[in-house]
Amino acid sequence: MATEFKLPELGENIESGDLVRLLIKPGANIAEGEPVMELETDKAVVEVPSSVSGTVGEIRVKEGDKLRVGQVIFTVENGASAPKAERPVAEASAPVAPKAAPAKPAVPDVAGVTGALARPPLAPTGGPSEFTLPELGENIDSGHLVRLMIAAGERVSEGQPVMELETDKAVVEVPSTVNGVVREIKVKEGSRVKVGQVIFALEGGAPAQASAPRKHEPVEHISGQQAARLAFQLAMKAEGKTEEQALPPDQPHTGLPSFSMPVQLGKVAGTHRDPVPAAPHVRRLAREIGVDIHGVKGSGPGGRISEDDVKVHAKNTLLAAAAAAQLPRASFVEPELPDFSKWGKTERVSMRGVRRKTAEHLRQAWNTIPHVTQQDRADITELEQLRARFAPRAQEAGGKMTVTAIALKVCASALKVFPQFNASIDMGKEEIIYKQYINIGVAVDTDRGLLVPVIRDVDKKNIVKLAAELTQLSKQAKDRKLTPEEMEGGTFTITNLGGIGGTGFSPIVNHPEVAILGLSRSRMEPEWVNNKFEPRLILPLSLSYDHRLIDGADAARFLRWIAEAFEQPFLLSVQG
Repeated sequence: MATEFKLPELGENIESGDLVRLLIKPGANIAEGEPVMELETDKAVVEVPSSVSGTVGEIRVKEGDKLRVGQVIFTVENGASAPKAERPVAEASAPVAPKAAPAKPAVPDVAGVTGALARPPLAPTGGPSEFTLPELGENIDSGHLVRLMIAAGERVSEGQPVMELETDKAVVEVPSTVNGVVREIKVKEGSRVKVGQVIFALEGGAPAQASAPRKHEPVEHISGQQAARLAFQLAMKAEGKTEEQALPPDQPHTGLPSFSMPVQLGKVAGTHRDPVPAAPHVRRLAREIGVDIHGVKGSGPGGRISEDDVKVHAKNTLLAAAAAAQLPRASFVEPELPDFSKWGKTERVSMRGVRRKTAEHLRQAWNTIPHVTQQDRADITELEQLRARFAPRAQEAGGKMTVTAIALKVCASALKVFPQFNASIDMGKEEIIYKQYINIGVAVDTDRGLLVPVIRDVDKKNIVKLAAELTQLSKQAKDRKLTPEEMEGGTFTITNLGGIGGTGFSPIVNHPEVAILGLSRSRMEPEWVNNKFEPRLILPLSLSYDHRLIDGADAARFLRWIAEAFEQPFLLSVQG
């Protein structure tokens, strides 16, 4: 009798995947645990092991198919299903932690807030402890577990890599923040894990010194909106005001405020940060109402933080969220597609990983930013001669003297002259944020989609050093070795399509930046020089910008400055 192998569960919230490669064929003998296929989920490619043993009979799927959990993949002749692993006794008999009592709607005092939000106590030192996924970077709250680097029974120490995690655009190694012997692993490869989720438990373990247990732990089990609400109530009570008196005149008061996005006052503890100047009772107040004290501005000597500073910070956070809730929010509904099969054969392919994330980011940028594109041309005949002359020096430093490397230095100089292009817009606070640093991202075309590594402090580096760094980051992008930190913090972006072709294009601004420079393929063209036509090497330039901050005249001046810097490199040393 034939035994069926069905696609097992792949992890939390993962119901399907794309079949990249079959590792078996009819007539092959397989054993339990042997990899039988490679499956690509949203962001990771995982090997799926067999749970049956025997001879492969009929294969019911083909490479490229989208498979669902529970779907029959193949049959096995003279086979037997592997017995299901029993649930660990420790897990089955683990006591359920009592739920915290719900917070009362009335204005609570500090003791009331503490009781409502109290966490179960941590295990004493020497007993079992847990390793939870720490913060991974700005706006990254989860990732796919590519590979576990530990096993039950192994000893781990602080700083030791324990897992490889794939975020939207990078695979990173996650180090341990605890010491001890691994008792139980609570996740499996291929699953999606979230920041704060328990990865494994230790026997006789202890958290690393930077995150040692404290008497008062930060609030973790309430939403940012609930924390903000309690903080606001406490601040109003301390000031002797009602909530109606504190809210803006145009903000209706209907009990608990409703926001279209949650208010986040505090973050879960997990990474070490420098201490802040505040007394113990001030820190306790911040923890009890869910305020991250590292974000509070102190009004005392040397920036010392008082109780009033914490209360004001909590109130301002809620008021800012209330104001933001009143802003009109653009909603976009994808139009319904026609039935394309009426006109011919079609094929549907999943939008995976980086491509899906790129689509989401660019749609947000396009819907948020009023784009305008300015075109210009630069005569780089003399620059090309200099580039060829200094190319060996860049090669000795491990890089290539490309037009993009030169453009990095040109743009850094231009951003100093035109600081509005090195800024961001905060519409919620109606402010312009001018950055006092110059970090430029460079778009890199990879087999997974478009990645934008960021080169930091471009204005402080020479072109040879920039060429070497650009070469290194581009290679990391194509080898899937970029970290999230290497793609954050950009203030301006360059994208070069010259290696492919084209005479111009309209690049999309990389939000929250306000401008992006596009380079197309340079070509020899006849130019009127000294009362006659001469063959000159012309570089097409395309500048897209955010019209909310940058006017057309400013964009034309900025792009002309860049063109002249390409044409007369001496300008960089004079004006840059």
